[in-house]
Amino acid sequence: MKSRFLFSAAALAASALLLSGCAAGSSADAGAGSTSDGASDSGGVRVVASTNVYGSIAELVGGDFVDVTSLIDSPDQDPHEYQADARNQLALSKAQIVIENGGGYDDFIDTMLAAADNPDAVVLNAADLSGYDQEPAEGEFNEHVWYDFPTVSKVVDQLVTELSAADPAEASVFQANGASVKTQLETLESTAEELKTTAAGTGVAITEPVPLYLLDSVGLDNKTPDAFSEAVEEDTDAPAIVLQDTLALFDSKQVSLLVYNAQTGGPQTDALVEAAKKNGIPSVAVTETLPDGDDYFTWMTGNLDAIAEALAQ
Repeated sequence: MKSRFLFSAAALAASALLLSGCAAGSSADAGAGSTSDGASDSGGVRVVASTNVYGSIAELVGGDFVDVTSLIDSPDQDPHEYQADARNQLALSKAQIVIENGGGYDDFIDTMLAAADNPDAVVLNAADLSGYDQEPAEGEFNEHVWYDFPTVSKVVDQLVTELSAADPAEASVFQANGASVKTQLETLESTAEELKTTAAGTGVAITEPVPLYLLDSVGLDNKTPDAFSEAVEEDTDAPAIVLQDTLALFDSKQVSLLVYNAQTGGPQTDALVEAAKKNGIPSVAVTETLPDGDDYFTWMTGNLDAIAEALAQ
């Protein structure tokens, strides 16, 4: 699929000007914020994440020994309309570790890294780490792998390895934190498995594929025509007949739940929300970035709790 974010040539040009301006400073300025062990003296190993989802995971693993910058860090930002800027370029030029989702989701990271004079940055690509086939014989690859707990566990493992290499003195801290994060991931998986005992086979409708890994983990059966969810994901309208077939899922009660992306919208998404309401079918809103004040685990626990509560209605 196309990248979910926008990156303009003007932004790249502005980035180059900003970076050249920084380079023109004194050698003392250029060296500020770093120590001989490769960590930044303002907060640790410099990590840049494409979204605050991966930023949260990095903070949980790195603790006090990482300095994390999340380029998309607000639920008010529509990831589909996000425009990378010169500040992002500057952060990437200084990053020791970069975490991107991959799979076509945040290609602006690769574009900006190619323009940055930072060949030593280590890049963690979650889609690649997932091990999933990104060119399936049928359908499209679902790149929203942060909703897939096994993939997040692999990201944690790789993050522990790379942080330990960047700051060997704190390797034991990273390993202990990583183990704790993986234990919490196992708790999420256990919660999903428990919900699956009663939810398995229940029909669900979606507006786009964002939550599908999570819905699969609790055994829900996605009834939405692919042509509808893919059209919404690509910010286009589904054909009228496809919309009609999708709305019929609610009128015929083939689905017991609607899960929609609260950070995007449009008339066809609104039509599904209204159809669910009209037929007394509960809806659950999900997002692509963390709500303010949440970390990865409070967010995912809330998502599972919301699904369980909706299905109990």
